[in-house]
This record gives sequence, structure tokens and C-alpha cells, in this order.
Amino acid sequence: MLSGESKFMSRAANIGILSFAALVVLIWTEGLAAKDPDVTSQAIVSSVWGMKRWSPYVAGMGIGILSWFTFLLSDNTLGASGSYATTAGMIERILRGSKVKQKTYYREHPPEIGWGWMLLVGIVVGAFISAKLSGDFHMEIVPSFWESIVGESVLLRVLVAFLGGLLLGIGSRWADGCTSGHGISGTLQLVVSSWLAVICFFVGGVGTALIIF
Repeated sequence: MLSGESKFMSRAANIGILSFAALVVLIWTEGLAAKDPDVTSQAIVSSVWGMKRWSPYVAGMGIGILSWFTFLLSDNTLGASGSYATTAGMIERILRGSKVKQKTYYREHPPEIGWGWMLLVGIVVGAFISAKLSGDFHMEIVPSFWESIVGESVLLRVLVAFLGGLLLGIGSRWADGCTSGHGISGTLQLVVSSWLAVICFFVGGVGTALIIF
């Protein structure tokens, strides 16, 4: 458990990370605007954040740099799968009371809102904002690609999505990490198990893509 001072420093570091990122974007857009007086900063920001797709190389470098500052300023790692286990613990705590804290896993990882849980919330909120700014947001239960291959059954789509999510959750907990925990934070620290996990991610992803496409 973090002390009150440690929690304050962690929150301050998180705010610092966001502020630094915002400052970088501001300086960058102002620099581009200075090169072309006819282009305003607002227009540049609109064109950048309005893109439906970013270069995967640029996005990857951005995530890597974000991970540096995450380690440096808050002593935390980028990872998402543990937050689902935390959420399950919080739900169980509501239903069963404090007994959930006696479980081995939750002794080490208390079912409380923390860094990882807020990171997960930020991913969802950020994805929504990005989709809205790019004009790509729309409600869709059965994607057109899925419908062309499997059919238009909503029940089947929801069932497969649920089972797929369940398997992903079990796999990430079994591997003690997900694509962000292993693929970003683990490989950044040269952890052998993380590199092995990432190799398996790519083999599974490429194999699945070849089957589907």
C-alpha cells in the first residue's frame, strides 16, 4: 500500500505526464504554424487529431516515449489486463464484503481504484474522443466484415465477442501480462518472458489473420 505522500506524488507525476504531452503537442503545432503563416495551430491540431488512422510507427514511438516517462515519473508500468482482475475484485467486494481481500491475489493486488484502473478508463475515454474527432464514431453491433463472413445474427456476435474476451482475460492472467504489460513494459526492461510472450502474440496474430483474410 502506498502512503499518503506516495499517492500524492504518484498523482502529481501522472498530471505531469499529461501536461508534458500536451506541451509537446502545443510546441509541435506552433512550430509547424511558424513555418507556414497561412496555416493556423487550430487547423494543424484539427488535421492531426481528425485523422482516422495514424502511422503505426509514429504511434508506436509515442507509446514507447510515454512508457519512459511513466517509469521515470510515477514508477508504474503500462499494462491493462490486471485492471480487469481488479474490477472483478471490486465487484466481488461489493457482493461478498471484505472477505475478497483475504485471497492470495488480492493481498498483493488490492481490489481498489489505482494507476492501472485509471489507465484503462483513459484508454476507453481516449478512444472515444479520438473516434469523435475523426468523425469515425458510430454505433455498430454487427460489423459489416463479420456479417459478410458469419452472418447478421446479433446473438452469435455477442456470444463470440464474450467468449473471445473471456479467453483473452484468462490468457493474459495466465501469462501474467498482456500486449501492453509484456509487449511494451516487459520488452522495454528486456524481460525474457515478455519477449517470448510477444513472439507468441505475433505468431498467433499472423496465423489468425491468415485464416480470416
